[in-house]
Amino acid sequence: MKTYDVNGKLREATGKKDSKKLRSENNVPCVLYGLENPIHFYVPKNDLLKLIFTPSVYLINLDIDGDKHQAIMQDLQFDPVTDEVIHIDFLKVYDDKLVKVDIPVVTKGFAKGIRKGGKLQVEMRRLKILALPKDLPDVITIDVSDIDIGQSLRVGDIDLENVTILNHKSVPVIRIMVTRAARAASQSSGDTHADEDSSENSKEE
Repeated sequence: MKTYDVNGKLREATGKKDSKKLRSENNVPCVLYGLENPIHFYVPKNDLLKLIFTPSVYLINLDIDGDKHQAIMQDLQFDPVTDEVIHIDFLKVYDDKLVKVDIPVVTKGFAKGIRKGGKLQVEMRRLKILALPKDLPDVITIDVSDIDIGQSLRVGDIDLENVTILNHKSVPVIRIMVTRAARAASQSSGDTHADEDSSENSKEE
């Protein structure tokens, strides 16, 4: 997994008043959990933009006044009006301890069903996994080449080395939906296969 360096400063005080002051100075209050005692610190907002506004997931190298930790982002809070980040919770990770992370799903290949006029639909854009930090993938890549029209690929169909996917195995991740154009083409050719798949697909939903 890719890493990202974050430099923070210990907070001299905590509470709403201090948090408000930090935000007015363009800083983001943060907490690092996973230790005996949480560490309260802050980071300049501009240093966090690439980390926040990206679909990628990073292992974060935290340097808090010279005290170094490896962590992941656990929770972000945004202002409901301005949509600016106002607080971040980090979780310290350890080389020998499993960690839960939401990882983006990406597809590769040209699905068999798309060649027949179907439409690819990503039902799950992220999957929750459990793995050691060294085994965390940047993304979960799914080859859709063999998925036909009306078919779906489910969580249970995905096999990742040294990684456990925590979502229920029956949950669809990728579907090839039957479009009106594909159904019309199938009917005009006298092939009822697409209609059968469409019926099956609607039952799944």
